[in-house]
Amino acid sequence: MTRATLRWAGAWLILAATLLAGCGTGYRLDNTVQSFSSLPTLPPNPTYRFERLPSQQQLPGQTELEALADPALFRAGLRRDDAAPRYSVQVSARAQRVLSPWADPWDYGWGWGGGFGFHSGVGLGVGYGAPLFPRWEQPWYHREVAVIVRDIASNRVVFESRAVNDGPWMDNNTVIAAMFDAALHGFPNPPAGVRRVDVQVGGTQQARAAAPAAAPAPAASAPAR
Repeated sequence: MTRATLRWAGAWLILAATLLAGCGTGYRLDNTVQSFSSLPTLPPNPTYRFERLPSQQQLPGQTELEALADPALFRAGLRRDDAAPRYSVQVSARAQRVLSPWADPWDYGWGWGGGFGFHSGVGLGVGYGAPLFPRWEQPWYHREVAVIVRDIASNRVVFESRAVNDGPWMDNNTVIAAMFDAALHGFPNPPAGVRRVDVQVGGTQQARAAAPAAAPAPAASAPAR
């Protein structure tokens, strides 16, 4: 078998095994997170309301996005109260399908072909080509979520966090909701610097664990996993 065929088959088996395992027992979603906070502790009655930027006012999915973030905010210790909020919270998210790290840049497709002809004042040629295996690309997604918490009385940002994930998971709402949990890990006083936060999605346990991540190079953006 050719190298391209082996890579194709190997990537398919890895994705199939990963997705089957995820369906049965859940999966661990790894996130690269960086947070900034000036809140050493939460004050009594830490209520909030959602606040939208002008560009978010007419977004059809913004209400759904806030609904995905609300449980994570509640688990972090905040309680929504639109009538008497102490804080305002802005949330945003971005998802984009990207090239899988398993993609083979040298895979041009493989096939076979042939032809025949005869000459008696007339010429004829016939040929056929088809790939040995159908071309298959593993789905892969880059996602980011961001949370900004502002003190309404002083109009000062007191917490900002961003989580990034790259992976094959296609259930966008489930992944985005888990990423909000990752972004709020350690709230209101998270560790400084870039770190990795894993969130268990599905299965019998819902757990979060944090581990240091490699610091980004100077003047470079936070690394994505």
